Amino acid sequence: MYSKIIVPVALGGTGVGRGLVERARALLDRGGAIVLVHVMEPLPPYLAATLPREQLAGRRRDVLRKLESLGAGAGKVSVDYDIREGNAPSKILAAAQDHAADLILIGSHVPGFSDYFLGSTAARVVRHAQCSVLVER
Repeated sequence: MYSKIIVPVALGGTGVGRGLVERARALLDRGGAIVLVHVMEPLPPYLAATLPREQLAGRRRDVLRKLESLGAGAGKVSVDYDIREGNAPSKILAAAQDHAADLILIGSHVPGFSDYFLGSTAARVVRHAQCSVLVER
């Protein structure tokens, strides 16, 4: 069905990521690949300037370790990892283009009051994606 699936993952500990990986594996063509994407919030410049370089690198390593743990659930399917920093919707869309994805499989929550004014990450991805998007609740 799909040859390259982008799966954005928020590592907040809700367990949604595992379900998304399993769903992506089920939708993937033989020989296809899953790309797990995590977008880190940028640190304020005043904070980034005071932290040791090794601590900043450690932050990225921790994210990669968590993504690899999720990716292990994909079995023998090819899994790549993409860690970005910045605005989540725009970085997810950029990752989809960079990896020539034909599907973005994104998790969503039940919208709260503020989502109606600001919009959720999933809603922004759906509105602006150049490929198919599947929203999983």
